[in-house]
Amino acid sequence: MSPLEIAAVAASFLAIWLTARRWMLCWPINLLACALYFKLFLDVRLYADMVLQALFAIAILYGWIAWGLGRKDETGEVVVESLSRWQAWSGLAAGAAGAVAIGWFTSRYTNAALPWMDSALSSFSLVAQYWTARRHATSWLLWIAVDLLYVGMFVFKGLMLTAGLYAVMIVLAVIGYRRWRAARPAMAVPPSGHAAGRTGSGH
Repeated sequence: MSPLEIAAVAASFLAIWLTARRWMLCWPINLLACALYFKLFLDVRLYADMVLQALFAIAILYGWIAWGLGRKDETGEVVVESLSRWQAWSGLAAGAAGAVAIGWFTSRYTNAALPWMDSALSSFSLVAQYWTARRHATSWLLWIAVDLLYVGMFVFKGLMLTAGLYAVMIVLAVIGYRRWRAARPAMAVPPSGHAAGRTGSGH
């Protein structure tokens, strides 16, 4: 367990906790976690996940702006959006297409340790991050599925602290999903004299 991994785990844990609570501070902390994990994944040759951190940084900036411009409730928290069936299937299809494309490239042109699994998890993580930026409670369900597989991959790579983080992230994702699901009905009908807002969050 390197100091870099410890710092990355601490920043990620804090970012997810803040996201579950729908606090804007989650976005700058997420950016810090991305930078730390970019270097960590470079060191252990998980190249798809390394590139994923750069893409996450872009998605985080987008989410930061989207949350800032989105509607807020009376407590100042962003409001949760519903995910339509078409949005869900199109997102999953994009994740599958990305997994094939990234997996093909990394398996042929890099010395990636686990090219196909790494690529699939990276691609679907981007979908989950986008859903978080769009404030969809369903993003937490996709995070749960992805994080379960990440735990196994990181154990295989010997990143035990990161594997432990992802195990805790599964618990946080369950809590986040329940909080967002509970918040959505309460925000569905805005009180008189107030504009309702929407919410979301990610990994």
